[in-house]
Amino acid sequence: MSSYDTESPAPRRRRPWTAVERALAAIGLSGKALVIAAPAIWLTVFFLIPLLVVFGISLTVKQFGRPPYTPLLTNEDGTVQLTLHLNNYIRLFTDGLYVSAYVSSIRIALISTIITLCIGYPMAYAIARAPDQWRNVLLMLVILPFWTSFLLRVYALTGFMRGNGVINQFLGLFGIEPLVMMQTDFAVYVGIIYSYLPFMILPLYTNLVKLDSVLLEASADLGAKPLRTFLTITLPLSMPGIIAGSMLVFIPAIGEFVIPSLLGGPSTLMIGRVLWDEFFGNTNWPRASAVAVAMLIVVVIPIMLLQKAQDAVQDRERTK
Repeated sequence: MSSYDTESPAPRRRRPWTAVERALAAIGLSGKALVIAAPAIWLTVFFLIPLLVVFGISLTVKQFGRPPYTPLLTNEDGTVQLTLHLNNYIRLFTDGLYVSAYVSSIRIALISTIITLCIGYPMAYAIARAPDQWRNVLLMLVILPFWTSFLLRVYALTGFMRGNGVINQFLGLFGIEPLVMMQTDFAVYVGIIYSYLPFMILPLYTNLVKLDSVLLEASADLGAKPLRTFLTITLPLSMPGIIAGSMLVFIPAIGEFVIPSLLGGPSTLMIGRVLWDEFFGNTNWPRASAVAVAMLIVVVIPIMLLQKAQDAVQDRERTK
């Protein structure tokens, strides 16, 4: 037997994280729990606690003083009393102003999302099918507007759409009467679509660029026309990107404040402007808090529906 055979095997090195893992196990924590703890703490501190504070203010009544709302807990004769007022929430469902604001916000956000999808899908498809050397250039052009301030980009649109703006001056060269675009719903739609179009293109591109071209070639070999190939293969496989892009556009658009304030008129009623007027104009913190909580519920419902639709699409893909 050679000396090589009689040598004892080298001792295995201990992993450097063994001591850390044992310490975490001693206090009842695992690596998975530690990873989840960071975002959980972040959401608790910066979302859940502020939300509870706002919800508590929404159950109070406006008063003149500091703070400008009545306290929830009062101490009279050594007895602590909890006083909750639901008048602010009742007012949201009985006052036509708030109902109209919510309906108008949903309508504008929904129409803007549909138009953004119709514009962004062909652009994302073209970028995904472009040669490799052009994809990064085209993506940079899509992301380029983010290098400037959101407020400046929206304000720059006024230079195009006002009465003596670029568009009307160009139309005047052909003898066409000036168009009224500013302070209308049309201007709000243009502002939302222009501002949030990249949020639709990027998820769609990420999904379409992974589409296997062999499937399209197989469909063509089987005699399917381009439209049928798109409806039966490309569109169903791109549904996760469509849902993700729609969520990224619809959710911020429903609570938009800057765009309707700069481009919309008095008839353009959106919940973001109502919230601003209640908080700063009327100094009604309880009513403004109730509007904010109700707006959060209105936003959460579409998120749940879209997430459910996305999960259903992924389940169908896994079962195939």
